[in-house]
Amino acid sequence: MWTISLPHWWEFVARAVIVYAFLLVILRLTGKRQVGQLAPFDLVLLLVLSNAVQNAMNGGDNSITGGVILTCTLVGLHWVVAWMTYHNKTVESLIEGRPVLLIHNGHIDRRAVRKVQMTMHELEAALRAEGCMCAADVRFAVLENSGRVSVVRKDV
Repeated sequence: MWTISLPHWWEFVARAVIVYAFLLVILRLTGKRQVGQLAPFDLVLLLVLSNAVQNAMNGGDNSITGGVILTCTLVGLHWVVAWMTYHNKTVESLIEGRPVLLIHNGHIDRRAVRKVQMTMHELEAALRAEGCMCAADVRFAVLENSGRVSVVRKDV
């Protein structure tokens, strides 16, 4: 129960670092919309990913000690990444991305909308949630890093 099956404890750390970095890159490439607005299939993907990488991290070890080492490593990595994104704007833009202008003065930037893989239906729903009936009512709309669409209405 307490004895790890891998020859060295640091193998858990190395495996966790590699898998964490891999998942960070993969999830970053999928775009901020998916992270900020989890649809059921997005949640399923995250659950399946966690199951898929489990053995890559633990190397077949099911000991409590191995689990503790992996947990501490992942929490530590998360803290380091959060600290780096807070203190370094270049790292922040690589990890979190930058806000994307979707609408400016009532005109939809369709290239930007396609780039973030947002459908027109999703954009229109975000506008309605902010009390705008159409893009013409909007001074600007921005897809934030969190996946939320911020909308500033035109003065009427």
